[in-house]
Amino acid sequence: MKEQLSYASGISNKPLIGKTIGGLFDEVVELYPDNEALVVHHQGIRLTYRQLKEQVDTCARALIAAGMNKGERVGIWAPNCAEWAIVQYATAKIGAILVNINPSYRLHELEYALNHSGCSLLFTADEFKKSNYLEMLNHLAPELKISEPGRLDLEKLHHLRAIVHLGWDPCPGMWDWHDFLGLSSNVDAETLARRQASCCFDDPINIQYTSGTTGFPKGATLSHHNILNNGCFVAETMNFTHKDRLVIPVPLYHCFGMVLGNLGCLSHGATVIYPSQGFEPDAVLRAVEQERATAIYGVPTMFIAELEDPNFHKYDLSSLRTGIMAGAPCPIEVMKKVKTIMHMPEVQIAYGMTETSPVSTQTRPGTTLEKQVSTVGKVHPHLEIKIIDPETQRVVPRGTAGELCTRGYSVMLGYWRDEEKTREAIDPARWMHSGDMATMDKQGYINIVGRIKDMIIRGGENIYPREIEEFLFTHPKVSEVQVIGVPDEKYGEEVMAWIKLRDGEMATEEEIKAYCRGNIAHYKIPRYIKFTESFPMTVTGKIRKIEMREISVKELGLKKEAEIEMA
Repeated sequence: MKEQLSYASGISNKPLIGKTIGGLFDEVVELYPDNEALVVHHQGIRLTYRQLKEQVDTCARALIAAGMNKGERVGIWAPNCAEWAIVQYATAKIGAILVNINPSYRLHELEYALNHSGCSLLFTADEFKKSNYLEMLNHLAPELKISEPGRLDLEKLHHLRAIVHLGWDPCPGMWDWHDFLGLSSNVDAETLARRQASCCFDDPINIQYTSGTTGFPKGATLSHHNILNNGCFVAETMNFTHKDRLVIPVPLYHCFGMVLGNLGCLSHGATVIYPSQGFEPDAVLRAVEQERATAIYGVPTMFIAELEDPNFHKYDLSSLRTGIMAGAPCPIEVMKKVKTIMHMPEVQIAYGMTETSPVSTQTRPGTTLEKQVSTVGKVHPHLEIKIIDPETQRVVPRGTAGELCTRGYSVMLGYWRDEEKTREAIDPARWMHSGDMATMDKQGYINIVGRIKDMIIRGGENIYPREIEEFLFTHPKVSEVQVIGVPDEKYGEEVMAWIKLRDGEMATEEEIKAYCRGNIAHYKIPRYIKFTESFPMTVTGKIRKIEMREISVKELGLKKEAEIEMA
């Protein structure tokens, strides 16, 4: 019998959507005008699809009035809120490219994202957790204090012409949300309709920054076609209808929230529910009960926190049936509890990457428990996947480990302003190379077995060590630094830095961590720091990070964590 190769293509009776996000949005509003579209608990907001369209169109007209042209970049730096969704749909309607800025970004990362993407306008919240956004913006742009809103000329943020403050308090140099929306009176509905009609579904519509392996994040550039279809088919695979109600505790700046969540629900006329600004387990459980939610999204650490919430058993979760767990491996026992005591028998695992919009594989309703907890599912509709030998590039037999690649409508247009990195990631045949090692079984199920590169996944956040290494190199006392991931019971992995100091210098762990605070996102700050005189190396001088990890596990007493069985 001929050997079966690790290749699969996804079939579907449902065709791809050949429409822009704005076009489909308007069609769904006509179909389900009175269905609830958006519920935001922490803001006390409840909008039907008709009401959401009114706010989206107002925002879109205001953007045109503010001078935003098709293809210009509009950034949003905020935690989950109603304005996030409104801006997402409004920018899509006018053909502006939405730039998602991580709410955890600090000065170093914010400045890079705004300048690299060339943002002309930025929507910003006041603050989130320990990040004071307005304070950081004024630090980067002290000229704001003497600037007129909409007419900025900033030395460090040289593309930025306008900032909209998502609040009511006046801020020098910025429009507040209400005043910004007031600009819409200068643009009529016909002008918006003409702009929207000029958009094509292959146009770039979104830039999402992914942690870079060469120091700075890369801007994955995605089209209407990329993200609208991916959101649609994730929800379709979950058997979503206009009657479903989804609780979204994952951040909107990430594909998980804005694509699988917002666009997945939009494509089916379903209801989106934001329980809180950021993840709060009690808020999620409360929202499920109050809204009679049918689905929840989350990374494994979120589901663990919900299950361990002291009030868990007080909530009625019987309305749930499904959801997506993704972003990191899930402990088997956690999956069993989610399926039973959380009333989610149809919970599914999804796998992908930002560059593939993001989902490439997903489990299905009816998938056996064994497959649900040991694989990331099968190929998505309308996509192709293959597993190749990283050296020869040939497709490997099923059951053999190799690099997982994806091809199809979901593959990004490329990295923003980086043709070289785009060519490294997407080969001439348009296969996106994931960097993940995987196997495919005889039934086509995929198991992720490791990573070619040394990416760290901490609680669903992808962290590339090189980015942290290059930042720590800027510390005046640091001579050499290597960053690795070490096992952690709660987050899956934690960040650890091995640091060699310059001759004659002394430093403490707290000093290094203090240097990171306020400059890089909190989840990238090393939990563990080891000062060393040398690094394990091969005979050719290559750092052996595998050996570093082994040494660290032993020295930190993490043997138990390293043995935790993951799905």
